Amino acid sequence: MIQKLGVVVLLLGLVLIFWNGFNWWSESRVAVYDAEMQESAYSLESEQPESGDFVAAETVESYQEGDRVGELTIPKLGRRYPVFFGTEDTTLKEGLGLYDTSYTTLPSEKGHTALAGHRETMFRGLDDLVPGDFLYVREGNYEYEYQINRTWVTDEGDTSVIVKTVSPTLTLTTCYPFDFIGPAPERLIVQAEFVKKQKLP
Repeated sequence: MIQKLGVVVLLLGLVLIFWNGFNWWSESRVAVYDAEMQESAYSLESEQPESGDFVAAETVESYQEGDRVGELTIPKLGRRYPVFFGTEDTTLKEGLGLYDTSYTTLPSEKGHTALAGHRETMFRGLDDLVPGDFLYVREGNYEYEYQINRTWVTDEGDTSVIVKTVSPTLTLTTCYPFDFIGPAPERLIVQAEFVKKQKLP
């Protein structure tokens, strides 16, 4: 009897390991890796940069949880990530989630754009970013360029991160530390200021 119970527990353990491994593999494949982008200076093949007023093609009211919003590019990591509206677990399995709060906006709405992603899959290596690195968010026919000005670690209950900002800002959030087993107690925050927008070819 004890031997049979041991076999059952072993099989359940293997199934759990396989299932978690499959989910990790599926999620990690969402981000597109481009070594050439990582090794060379990222630039848009577009016409002159536009720095005039922001004109939102959509508003946050136009989206529902899980709708595709755009794309985030991090040249230093050589990765492009799909961005979806909302931060529910099902949405974060598909890519990055755009926070839906009264304090946050789309890039085109000239406010505080905040994105969340899992540390094990989407945002692996995010702690390699430093002030001065560039981030690019695509929304509709425009790409918005941001430059990192600050990174820090805070606790999971810190409510001072997702707030209104006086100037266009991009914030990335993920659980921290990266090698922590189980629910991580802290959050890594990467914040960047708006530089310019460019219309895509």
